[in-house]
Amino acid sequence: MFTFTHRRFLTTLFTFLMLVGAAGAAEAGPPLICHPFDAGKASLLPWAGGQGWNNPDRSYDVQRLTADTIRLLSPEVPVLARMENLRRATIYAAQDRRVAAELLTAVLGNALTAAAKEPANALAWFDAGYLIESYRQASHVFKWDMLAGAERAAWNFRSEPGLDGYSFIRKALQLAGAHPEMEFAASLMKEGAVSAEHRRRALTGAPTGSLLAKNMAQ
Repeated sequence: MFTFTHRRFLTTLFTFLMLVGAAGAAEAGPPLICHPFDAGKASLLPWAGGQGWNNPDRSYDVQRLTADTIRLLSPEVPVLARMENLRRATIYAAQDRRVAAELLTAVLGNALTAAAKEPANALAWFDAGYLIESYRQASHVFKWDMLAGAERAAWNFRSEPGLDGYSFIRKALQLAGAHPEMEFAASLMKEGAVSAEHRRRALTGAPTGSLLAKNMAQ
């Protein structure tokens, strides 16, 4: 029979293993860019097949990116789907500097509108912070020589944005309250103790077998 002490030990061990797994994943590349998220049956931007992180649909018209992304960030869309759509959007935006600026302006505009008209709209703050930090981590792809040849030459994210997306995420969490999916996202933006604390909160709110638990176990 499991005693309370046994259960507490197993919970602590499970949390430790999940944190170690996250550290290993982070070393493999920028997590917001290089680790696709399972969004279940949610609608997503077009994507090619394959297991790698950089598999955009080469037939997709990048000029549609801003309109398509904003449509896929409607209020009913769950956070994990927002994360995968913004990951894909960032990779598409890396192909075109003007589109990247247009997308960021649109997403930031939604956050500013939310601040003025819907102060409790945590998702708009989340989207803005997540896209900023995705752009930041996308610049690490270039910095760390993760691409070669024509792909590297075409990658437009070469310097970090001058905005702090994590501060937007903190605002979103303040508005949303306990939100495991947002905590998971925040854990991928930081390192060390700050990342570990966000991940602990995410694990606490991730039921066994849930989509969030599945993503955190990858």
